[in-house]
Amino acid sequence: MKKALLQIHLAVLLWGFTGVLGRAITLTAPILVWYRMALTALFVAVILFYRKEWVKVPKKGLLQMALIGGLMGLHWIAFYGAIKFANASIALICLSTASIFTSSLDPLFNKGKYDIRELLMGLLALAGVYLIYRYQQSFSVGIIYGVIAAILSSIFTMLNKRIANDYPARTMVFYEMSTGLVVISLILPFYLVQFPETVLLPQQGDIIGLFTGSHSFGGVNDWIWLVIMALCCTVWAQSLALNSLKHISSFTATLSVNLEPVYGIILAFIFFNENTELNSGFFWGMSLICLSVVFQTVRVLKPKASPGYLKERGGLGD
Repeated sequence: MKKALLQIHLAVLLWGFTGVLGRAITLTAPILVWYRMALTALFVAVILFYRKEWVKVPKKGLLQMALIGGLMGLHWIAFYGAIKFANASIALICLSTASIFTSSLDPLFNKGKYDIRELLMGLLALAGVYLIYRYQQSFSVGIIYGVIAAILSSIFTMLNKRIANDYPARTMVFYEMSTGLVVISLILPFYLVQFPETVLLPQQGDIIGLFTGSHSFGGVNDWIWLVIMALCCTVWAQSLALNSLKHISSFTATLSVNLEPVYGIILAFIFFNENTELNSGFFWGMSLICLSVVFQTVRVLKPKASPGYLKERGGLGD
């Protein structure tokens, strides 16, 4: 049990670290996502080949994964866009509203009934986002991107839920990353027409700069951060999370995953001193959002609840 708890919290910590890496990497959001998806698909393909775990997926399944992969790519673009236009703390706290959007949108997808308590929790979270928007006007564009990322996350989570039990997790990750990469590749030409000055290649820097504490996070070669993001924060974190699920309850798993923004914000404060960029409005808004997430966690995670939250997400986090 102790090992499983350590694994799940390490996985969540790695997911939270993507916010810091997103700010450290100098590439724009669409280019960053293209590299992350490409490297993740490559690493997972190597693992599947080495372990001989290839699974044949029917056409219908491929189409479903393609849709999810495309939405995931757009979600990451919005998430890293929020980081670029605001900072990692704001992007992560906006993303934490995804579970609220999921509970609000689920009746639309699955033809269920709305629960007044879930709607009230959603309003509480939106009030928190409004406070942050109202008192952090300089980051307003980033906040909008963060909310878009949360909505997209809730949608692909629900779609993943429908096929999570049909295929192995790594198979889903490979096809979703690969098809998402295709979608992003189709979008990039239009993006580059609008922003022709966009840098396409990761920038290089001095590894010694990692210890200087500079605003650019040491100016280390972007390739290092991209590899860490794909290999550690996606592939390794996924494996840790799935292994831990064999030994811990759904309540423990989901409560741990909800700590992702907390870990990420703490890391952003440590590496970038983002606490100096934020005012009291952010912390009041964050309190309301965290309160809504706590209410949602306590309400949903009962003994009869299914242990599928991490599996629904494909173990990917952000």
